Amino acid sequence: MRITVAEHPCGRLSDAWRFAVGTGRFELALRRDYQDSLALIQREIGFRHIRGHGLFSDGVGVHRPYDYRGERHVRHAFTYLDQVVDAYLELGIRPFLELGFMPADLASGDQTVFWWRGNVTPPRSHTEWADLVRATVGHLVDRYGLAEVRGWPIEVWNEPDLTDFWQDADAGAYHRLYEVTAHAVKEVDAELQVGGPALSPGAGDDWLPRFAEFVTDRSVPVDFVSRHAYTSGPAQHVPFGVHQTLAPAARLLEQFASPRQQLAGTPLAELPVHVTEFNSSYRPDNPIHDTAFHAAYLAPVLAGGGDLVDSFAYWTFSDMFEEQGVPTTLFHGGFGLLTHRQIKKPTYHLYAFMSRLGDQVLARGADHLVTRDDSGRVTVLAWAPVDVTGRDPVDGHTVRLSLPVAPARTAFLLRSSVSEEAGNAWRAWCELGRPASPTAYQLDLLRTAAEPARRHASLPVVAGRVELDLHLTRHEVTLAEVTPVTDETPPWWDERRLFGREPS
Repeated sequence: MRITVAEHPCGRLSDAWRFAVGTGRFELALRRDYQDSLALIQREIGFRHIRGHGLFSDGVGVHRPYDYRGERHVRHAFTYLDQVVDAYLELGIRPFLELGFMPADLASGDQTVFWWRGNVTPPRSHTEWADLVRATVGHLVDRYGLAEVRGWPIEVWNEPDLTDFWQDADAGAYHRLYEVTAHAVKEVDAELQVGGPALSPGAGDDWLPRFAEFVTDRSVPVDFVSRHAYTSGPAQHVPFGVHQTLAPAARLLEQFASPRQQLAGTPLAELPVHVTEFNSSYRPDNPIHDTAFHAAYLAPVLAGGGDLVDSFAYWTFSDMFEEQGVPTTLFHGGFGLLTHRQIKKPTYHLYAFMSRLGDQVLARGADHLVTRDDSGRVTVLAWAPVDVTGRDPVDGHTVRLSLPVAPARTAFLLRSSVSEEAGNAWRAWCELGRPASPTAYQLDLLRTAAEPARRHASLPVVAGRVELDLHLTRHEVTLAEVTPVTDETPPWWDERRLFGREPS
């Protein structure tokens, strides 16, 4: 059945998908490969904020206690912090600050998480923690200006509902940390944005209402609420990786919607909602992240997520990420849109396609999104349905559209696609024998294989419309750009004369 797309917009496309993106721990941004990868991301996609763990962990070196004349003092050192933030701003992206984890010399215990040992215990001195927060935020304001830093959301901790990330998942202890932190931030400037509680997908339905009750009863500042969203089941471990079942992608959208549902009727009901992490699997070693399936799986989430939340940050932009240790192969199931050395994954192209859409929504469907920009260019993002069990793969799917086009005789179609066969560096890597450390030649091959398939055509415009049939192969995501043509061919042009023949 052909879908007739209306001429007039039915809404505007939210750009909540590009508000933020995730990253590995804070000090990884000092590395060349990291900055090269982020520069590529910013050129071709363009995120606004970046969020990761470990700002206060020892690898960044902000909290530096020392003894002098028998008394304890603390020096707050910003050497690495400044280099990272300077690099971010030079690349056109701003921090989404996550305040954590606990510096070892301030921690009340020795429980850590990840290969790089982020401490997840409360501070042994809330006064010293508040000093750390004030000093850090105050330094950022002094260095980058109040108007700039007011635009950086400041999130308190990460997934305190999980024992892995917060000792005993103690809600009372987190509320105390949040209260101290929020007041310390506001002491620097009342208009700085502070929020939380950055809950995991498995948080009980009572966590967010209890947080709302606490901050309301004690008049604690909160400017936004945050949570995370994932859809994978328990990890089935293999050496250097995992496999997991997946829920349908609609489950991500349900998780996006849950904060406003849980906060309905509370004073926090109208606050912005930021999903500060989302992906399919919560593991950085699940090969599903590298596949064409993954792009098709997430396409409806990117197309519709902005209707539910103010932002949803893909976790993460790069495979430079070491929570489970240093990766052992180029493709290893990392979270990233890019591998190390800037090999683009199919999901990278999904984001790049989103960046080329117009802001006027003409139509939405279960397998497509149609937009238009102010120049009259009509863009279609379409995706093949996926089967999360892998038992019944969809090998062919067609989206048939009748598109309204500005007055013209013809329109130019540019179509870009990723699928099992195209724009799929992971598949090419498998065919190369899965080299753990590809040679320079193999890296060039993979970069070539990673590019989408592109084709173009001239389409007739009849009665102000173009008929477009998009035949999609298995796990294909395609971007079709339809631009009305202004014909400037000179009257003397004759195709036959290319070969020197005289016109008849």
